[in-house]
Amino acid sequence: MSERNDTEEYVLLAGLQNGDAATFEFILDNWSGGMIQVARSYVSTHESACEVVQETWIAVIRGIDRFEGRSTLKTWVYRVLVNTAKRRGLQEARSVPMSSLDTGPTVDSALFRPEGEPYAGHWWSPPVPWPSPEQALLDDEVRTVIVAALEQLPARQRMVINLRDVLGYGAHEVREILEISAANQRVLLHRARAFVRGRLEEYFAAAENTHRRTDRKVP
Repeated sequence: MSERNDTEEYVLLAGLQNGDAATFEFILDNWSGGMIQVARSYVSTHESACEVVQETWIAVIRGIDRFEGRSTLKTWVYRVLVNTAKRRGLQEARSVPMSSLDTGPTVDSALFRPEGEPYAGHWWSPPVPWPSPEQALLDDEVRTVIVAALEQLPARQRMVINLRDVLGYGAHEVREILEISAANQRVLLHRARAFVRGRLEEYFAAAENTHRRTDRKVP
């Protein structure tokens, strides 16, 4: 952790332990959105996820004096969140099949050159070029495709990609929060990214075909 992060961690922790309302409001505003996304992977509705986050904050305030600093404050809060969400999920009788934790969509191997071919492991045909990140971020349709793809993922894959790519957590933090191995985290993240990329490839390919048909119709 950098010196700046260490300082911020100390200030936030001290504020919470001292009951500082401004510190709690700052953390609540900046962390709750991501926490809802993670909780939603365990429970059946958005409303239930919001309740899980509320329960988590109550538990954090009550237990902050017992925080021992073995992880970052944020990682600890998320672990409290995950445990709370798991309990709520069990209460809702919502379970995830074990097969969904380690299996799922990935990139079709037929898209790559096999062993023995020149450039083995490379694409047979390059994927359809994506727009620049700036264009994609401004495109509501692209965001809709991404959100829909995330919703289709198995729960563990969705949690890992949300924590890594949406919320910006590092691999070590994600392993601590979800209590999974490094290998499992890599597999889940790869499969999640591959599935989302596949949905985007389909979207951009369809958009490109539509564009070409429109160009042909122009006199």
